[in-house]
Formats: sequence, structure tokens, C-alpha cells
Amino acid sequence: MAKKAVTDDLAATLTRRGVRFLIPSYVDMHGVSKSKMVPIDHFADMMAGSELCTGAALDGVPQEIHDEEISAHPDPSSCAVLPWRRDTAWFASDLWCEGRPFEPCSRNILKRVLARADAIGFKVNVGIEAEFFVLRDSADGGYVPVSTRKHLEKPAYDVRRLIDNLDWIGELVAAMNELGWDVFSFDHEDGIGQFEIDFTYADALRMADRYVLFRLLAGEIARKHGHFATFMPKPYPDRAGSGAHYNISFADKRTGKNVFASERDPRGCKLSSIGYQFIAGVLRHMPAINAVIAPTVNSYKRLIIRGSMSGFTWAPVYVCYGNNNRTNTVRIPLPGKRVEIRSADSACNPYLGLAMAIAAGLEGVEQRLDPGDPHTENMYLKSDAELEALGVKRLPRSLGDAIDAFAGDALGASVMGEKMREAWLAYKREEWQSYVNHVSDWEKSRYLKMF
Repeated sequence: MAKKAVTDDLAATLTRRGVRFLIPSYVDMHGVSKSKMVPIDHFADMMAGSELCTGAALDGVPQEIHDEEISAHPDPSSCAVLPWRRDTAWFASDLWCEGRPFEPCSRNILKRVLARADAIGFKVNVGIEAEFFVLRDSADGGYVPVSTRKHLEKPAYDVRRLIDNLDWIGELVAAMNELGWDVFSFDHEDGIGQFEIDFTYADALRMADRYVLFRLLAGEIARKHGHFATFMPKPYPDRAGSGAHYNISFADKRTGKNVFASERDPRGCKLSSIGYQFIAGVLRHMPAINAVIAPTVNSYKRLIIRGSMSGFTWAPVYVCYGNNNRTNTVRIPLPGKRVEIRSADSACNPYLGLAMAIAAGLEGVEQRLDPGDPHTENMYLKSDAELEALGVKRLPRSLGDAIDAFAGDALGASVMGEKMREAWLAYKREEWQSYVNHVSDWEKSRYLKMF
């Protein structure tokens, strides 16, 4: 069916459903949905890219104030009528400039990497595990969990706290299922007021679109109930933080067969040679990737061994891989078939993060790299000497370290293009310097009257 016929039919369908407003959404550097709103009567103009904006008004969209404006070109297949606002439809959109796709657009960056995978015969499938906190404002200006029960040292999978939050989370799950995302589980996690919702995987571009919309959806539904959702990775220093683990697999684009799966794996992880090559590419570039998938100062307060009242933090700290073993940064969950990158967190831009990870994995496949044998032991318990003997390095310890790793790796420029790479680096360097220069309450408490 011709493109115009498809969009005309979509416009008619939306009108019948009572939609009055349209959101041709694109994202800033942080993966936050941005847009102008369009009345339904201007549907055709919107689909042709009528909505213009200046990237200079946004974080990490590299334009100067005098540059030609960019335009949003919506993807009709991404259309979602907002479950909490049924007169409004949301579209994931590509940015264009001067009549062609805008190179530094986050969605365009991911599409370029996926085109590279397609050229060698692969479709990329992704699932993102959505972890986040839902809290409420307290009278003292702080924040507290929705549940008023006494805190548990180990609140993971607690049924009582999940039931206490069931009004808002039930509405969120129903909304996700209405959009066709197929939620298959949700639970209270190891943090106070922390939750995870797992839904069925999709192709990489669609999953990135959905994660952007999910953060908007969760925030609006929590707000409707008098709470707020936060995707800050670690709001409590003594509790686990929120990941957004990337679960990635390749399928043969002709047959749909999962090419990461193998029942004849001599290493025992039920992973194919292509899967291991993908892992090797990711490990080669892991510090630089980590700068993008764990992109904030706060992200690195999650990536520590200790720091949770329940014991370990469940977050990775070393550049290594293994079987169904959560102490590795790259994990092969049972029964094989996919690769999980565990250092990605809830604050990531999913387009940029997936683009970096997939491009690194493709490099591993193209160069037939080998990651060595998997680590099946508890990596948290290894001494520095043991890690050195194994050739295992640590993930960046701070955003500053991660920025340096990103700057020193050619992967960033090859994936993002020079303009986005430079814009990303400039913003993140300023963010890190601002944090370094900040005088915190901890410093005042420790040093103000010490001498």
C-alpha cells in the first residue's frame, strides 16, 4: 500500500477514535521526548515534516541559533494513542534538516547501525528491563515510598509492598498492554519503592521508541495518583539502583531464526559463535559504551559491589562476561539465545545506548573476535591480583572516567558522527565539572568543623 494511503487511513482511524491532538516526538540527548503539538486537522502536514524546531534550544542536539531549523518526520508505525489522554496520539519521529535526515538525531543514529546489521543479514531484537522508583513528596521537602510499611532490609519481590502500589502500577500495566507491549511480569525490586516491569522484546528501533514512551507513561500515571516516577538510577545511597538491562539477540532477517542460539555450545552457555563474537566486540569497547548507557554522575553510585542493605548491589563492576551469573557486566541468561548488558541504567538514551552496544557487537562479528571462556564464579569476590591475572579490568568508576574512555575510543565518532560526539562530550564534561566543583552536604558535615 502506498505511503499516502497508509497515512490517510491512519488519520481516519485516529479521528474515529476521538483523537484531537498529535505529538510528533523526537528526543534530546537524554532520550527525553520533545515536540510541538499538532491538531488532527493538520495530520498530513505533520507527516510531511511541517513541524520545525531549533536544536539550539535542546540539550545535545548540535545546532547553533542561526542554523536551519530541523523538522520532525513521524514514523506512522509507532503511533500510540496515550492511554491516560485518549484524545492525543504520540509518534516517534526522525529529525531532518535541509531536506535530508539530520545526522546527529538519536533515532537516525540507531537506524544507521541497524542498517549495517541488515546489510549483513541480521535483524536485531531487544528487550529492555524497565526498573524505576515511584515515590511521593514528603512534608519536609524530601521523598518517601508510597507504601507506609516499615522498611525491610530485603524488600525484593515483597508482595505486600507491591499490593500497596497496585492502583498505579495496575493502571500502568493495563496501559502498556493496551499499546500491545505484552507485560509478562512486574515486581517490587530491592530498592525502597523500586519496581521492575518486563514486557516482550521487539526489534531494536521499536524497543527504543517504547522505552522513551514508557518513561513518559510511567511518570504521567504516577502523577495522576499523587506520586512521581523517577528514573534517577540511585536515589537512595544504601539501596540498589535502577538498571535498564539491554537483552540483545540477532535473527536471520530472512527466516527469523535466532542466530545467537546453539545447543552445541562447548562452553555450556547455549550460545552460538556469532553470539560470542558479539560479546567480544562489546567487551572491547565496554568502557566507552558505558559512558552512554550509564550517562550520569549518579549512574556510577549504582555500579559498585556494596552499597545496599540487602548485601550486594546486583550491579556489575568489571569488564567481563559469563553464564547466568549476575556478577558479570555481560550475562548470558538461561537458556542462552540472548546477551544481557547489565550496566545500562534507567537514565540512558536508548537510541544512543543501543547504537553503541550493537555497533560494538557487529564489529566483533565482522572481525570474528573471541571473548575467551565465560566467568562462572562470583566476580565480586575476586581480589585485585586475581582480576589482574585474569586480565579483567574494572568498569569506569565515575562519569569522569567514562567520559575519558569515550573520548579515547573511535567507536563514538563512528556511531554518532562527529557532531553528536562533540556535543555529547561537551555536555558531559560540563556536567562532570559542575559536580566536581559542587560543595556537598557530605563535605560540610565531614570537614566544616574538623580542624
